[in-house]
Amino acid sequence: MSNDEERIEDIVSVPGRLTPVLALATLIAAFGSSFQYGYNVAAVNSPAELMKAFYNETHYSRFSEYISEFSLTLLWSISVSMFPFGGFVGSLMVGPLVNRLGRKGTLLFNNIFSIVPAILMGTSKTARSYEMIILSRLLVGICAGLSSNVVPMYLGELSPKNLRGALGVVPQLFITVGILVAQIVGLRSLLATEEGWPILLGLTAIPAALQLLLLPFFPESPRYLLIQKKDAAAAKNALKRLRGWDDVDAEMEEIQLEDEAEKAAGIISVLTMFRMRSLRWQVISIIILMGGQQLSGVNAIYYYADQIYLSAGVKDQDVQYVTVGTGAVNVLMTICAVFVVEYLGRRALLLLGFSVCFIACCVLTVALALQVPSRRCSSRRSSFSPPGRPPTWWGAPSTGSPTSLWAWSSRSFKWASELTASSFLP
Repeated sequence: MSNDEERIEDIVSVPGRLTPVLALATLIAAFGSSFQYGYNVAAVNSPAELMKAFYNETHYSRFSEYISEFSLTLLWSISVSMFPFGGFVGSLMVGPLVNRLGRKGTLLFNNIFSIVPAILMGTSKTARSYEMIILSRLLVGICAGLSSNVVPMYLGELSPKNLRGALGVVPQLFITVGILVAQIVGLRSLLATEEGWPILLGLTAIPAALQLLLLPFFPESPRYLLIQKKDAAAAKNALKRLRGWDDVDAEMEEIQLEDEAEKAAGIISVLTMFRMRSLRWQVISIIILMGGQQLSGVNAIYYYADQIYLSAGVKDQDVQYVTVGTGAVNVLMTICAVFVVEYLGRRALLLLGFSVCFIACCVLTVALALQVPSRRCSSRRSSFSPPGRPPTWWGAPSTGSPTSLWAWSSRSFKWASELTASSFLP
């Protein structure tokens, strides 16, 4: 090893610190994008019956007849499923956008898919158009599909290596906070009312507007500036702001070496990864992780939480508080993961989370088989859902190179799995 390479290794191995610029960039990116994802997952749950009534009344005003129960259920299922379908579409748009607009630029552009549908959903009742809601769910799904890929990529490229694990969990934390906030403002005493549900759906524009105002003041990804834009001076200035010191030459050199290694490996497709023994099991592991996480129905439960708890025997006046309790446990488990992911490791947390999920599903299956008449024990599923979806799944595909192919291709599979679960649950 040459003296220069030894120097690079020694400097890069120095632990980075969480500077104010890095912390604020993380918070703004996660709040403006990941929070919206979580919020839109849960926002349609509480006002579901009010929105179905709106669908029915709108149809009657047009055709002088009400929608059949089957057709109404199908229409509502489509409205809900447009979100994960949009997420799948958005995940396919990631590659071209991040290379053309940059990581930060893509996040700013992505707010179009939040502000426009927020306006459409907020005015849908006045316009007496449920088609506006269905279209809006597709658009906010595209927003979520883009942000679920770009935010971890952006934060991974901003962060020093020793902080990538902790900061990689921050987007998942804000997703769970978004779910909880949607459940709280969706209480019947707040916005889950006849007049309030359009406002509830339209609130997703607030984090988008804040991100549009604040994120431009923070650095673009140094890796994007150096590799894609070939602007070494801008990349160096971005690293100086992020690290809080001037000696960033070694990290610049490391980015160059990583890029040269990726170019030497050539363009690798998903099929090629399956053919390569060194990558095959990694790809399979990620697909099983994403598929198992979503096909368990964990996000689909948030889409239809109130209906599930009502059918489980929870009283109508109590169901909204049970739903909020589910969201609170979800946030708590994610906060714990932020602090322990670097100490226990991702593998240990994933095994723990899926083990708890497996035990919970076994208990639920036995309980349903033995107590079909009451079905009250079904509410146990919500108590175990958060640890069953270990927060470290979010950062798992991004370990290694932050821009690796499977980091976003695996999340496309995740959205496809979520679409499947949300479509068949009703």
